[in-house]
Amino acid sequence: QVQLVESGGGLVQPGGSLRLSCAASGRIVSIGTINWYRQAPGKQRELVAAITRVGMTNYADSVKGRFTISRDNAKKTADLQMNSLKPEDTAVYYCNAYIIGGGGADYWGQGTQVTVSS
Repeated sequence: QVQLVESGGGLVQPGGSLRLSCAASGRIVSIGTINWYRQAPGKQRELVAAITRVGMTNYADSVKGRFTISRDNAKKTADLQMNSLKPEDTAVYYCNAYIIGGGGADYWGQGTQVTVSS
């Protein structure tokens, strides 16, 4: 069974940094584009950053220059380095990817809470 598991969330002061990690496990043949989404209370889930299998990246305007997405295809992991965090970055962050194993499907992690507050 394929799973995505996020880690690295927590409480940080404004201006601080956090690094989120997403690890895929199970019967995996290939992982396509990996996305990080976030959802704040009362708001819709939004795409924060994406990285293709060959390393092309895309960011939401609100995080450009502050967040960096990366991946390690051999380890089946993806990270989101978040710097200069702001209170408005507070949300549950989710890892998402299309994974080909026995078949192919869209997978989501369980989410990790990021709280930016003094």
